Amino acid sequence: MVTVIDKLKAADARPRHPEKANRPDTPILRKPEWIRVKAPGSPVYTETRRIVRANNLVTVCEEAGCPNIGECWTKKHATMMIMGDTCTRACAFCNVKTGLPAPLDAEEPENVANAVAKLGLRHVVITSVDRDDLGDGGARHFVEVIEAIRRRSPGTTIEILTPDFLRKDGALEMVVAARPDVFNHNLETVPRLYLNIRPGARYFHSLRLLQRVKEIDPTIFTKSGIMVGLGETREEVLQVMDDMRSAGIDFLTIGQYLQPTRKHAAIDRFVTPDEFKSYETVARTKGFLLVSSSPLTRSSYHADEDFARLSAARNAAQPQT
Repeated sequence: MVTVIDKLKAADARPRHPEKANRPDTPILRKPEWIRVKAPGSPVYTETRRIVRANNLVTVCEEAGCPNIGECWTKKHATMMIMGDTCTRACAFCNVKTGLPAPLDAEEPENVANAVAKLGLRHVVITSVDRDDLGDGGARHFVEVIEAIRRRSPGTTIEILTPDFLRKDGALEMVVAARPDVFNHNLETVPRLYLNIRPGARYFHSLRLLQRVKEIDPTIFTKSGIMVGLGETREEVLQVMDDMRSAGIDFLTIGQYLQPTRKHAAIDRFVTPDEFKSYETVARTKGFLLVSSSPLTRSSYHADEDFARLSAARNAAQPQT
């Protein structure tokens, strides 16, 4: 369990989530056996952490308290989070710090590219905090990171997990023009729960964002994910699947919501592995090229293996000449 106070800097123990400080505590449910993971600590995990620190990078693995960090970092998989560690949004599910972000780091694109090269990544995932304070929402910075990686590691495929660029005209088009291999933007939950869970976002804007990517460049894979266990119904999840397919989304991820602190949205229930398997079966019948649905599924979990499977699925679906 992560505390609401950020104690990474002992001399400056600021609230990690100031907007949540006065909220009533919510109950913490005991995790079932299928949701538990081993604590990290392998030599390769330590080396990955050293490379991240040496390049002054932020990872969503740490900031969001991902349960898969031990497994992924042991495989030298780390999702880089650009544009700082402070978000301008205050989503009820997220453990990333909220507040006024610092100015962009002009050296970050090269630092990310250096880390990708040192880790020898075949596939890299780049995400970011929301930067509503910037005129383009950080779109130009995404482009600079993509270009730096391509210069340093031309054989590495690039997946981006972006904000929604809400009210940032031209931002999406700028990022798509850089031609990432995978464009990911998570819907996170069903429309009915947006006001409480994702109040700064708009469901149909996010859906349209992903549809627009395909309209601009059909060769880019699109990807989106939702969390379950927040109080959604099965029928609502199936409707989101249909909405995603209408927008041409290729890859769907479904994972269990895990509550970071008592000040965050409460877990309604733990969805069973059998239910996740059922969601996967239904999603495949709806035409997604790839589906990852399990309690521990996260947007970037097994991203490199999934990209290879995604490419193979597209090739298999294309008509033979």
